[in-house]
Amino acid sequence: MTVASRLGRQLVEVLAVLDRTGAPAALIGGLALAPHGLVRATQDVDLLTDAGNADAIDRELLALGYRCLHRSNDAANYLQGDERVDLLYASRPVARRLLGEAQARSTAFGSLRVIGLEGLIAFKLQGYVNDPHRTQDLEDIRALLRANTVQDAPTDPFEALDDLMVVIEALCPRWPPRESFGPMPMLRL
Repeated sequence: MTVASRLGRQLVEVLAVLDRTGAPAALIGGLALAPHGLVRATQDVDLLTDAGNADAIDRELLALGYRCLHRSNDAANYLQGDERVDLLYASRPVARRLLGEAQARSTAFGSLRVIGLEGLIAFKLQGYVNDPHRTQDLEDIRALLRANTVQDAPTDPFEALDDLMVVIEALCPRWPPRESFGPMPMLRL
C-alpha cells in the first residue's frame, strides 16, 4: 500500500508496531473525528490501546527511532522528528470496554478501529479537564454533538444519555465549570 501523506505513513507505521506487539488499538483524537461526521486538521496520531502491551509498544517505537517524551501507567507520548504519537492505555473497565467496542472502518490505510462517539466525547472532555487550555477539545465536542443528531440516536434518548454519563464520570471524575462550555446546541431527542 502506498500512502502519500506523512501523517498517513506515520499512522501505518504505528499500527504495524501495535500489530507486531499484539496490542488492540483504536483511533481517538483528531483522526477519529471523521468517521463521526467531522473533519479537522490534526498533526499527530492518537490511539487507545491495551495497557498490558505498554512495554512491548515502547520497545518497538524506540527501535523505530521515536523518543519517549512521557510515559505513565495511563498514557505515553512519543516523538520522531516532528511526528508525534500519543497513546492512552486502557486499564480501567470502562476504557477496556470502549476499546473492545471500537468499530472497524475500511480506509485507504486498511481496516482501522475507531472509538465510538460516547468514548470520543468522554476522552475529549477528559483532555479538557486535565488542561483547560485545550479549547479545541470543547470545539470538537460541540461539533460532534451538532453532527450526530436524532437520526443516530437509539430509541430511548435518556438511556443513551445515561450510558454516555457513565463513561464520562468514569473517565472524568472532576467536571469543568459549566460556563467554560459556552452555549450548547439543542439536541432533537
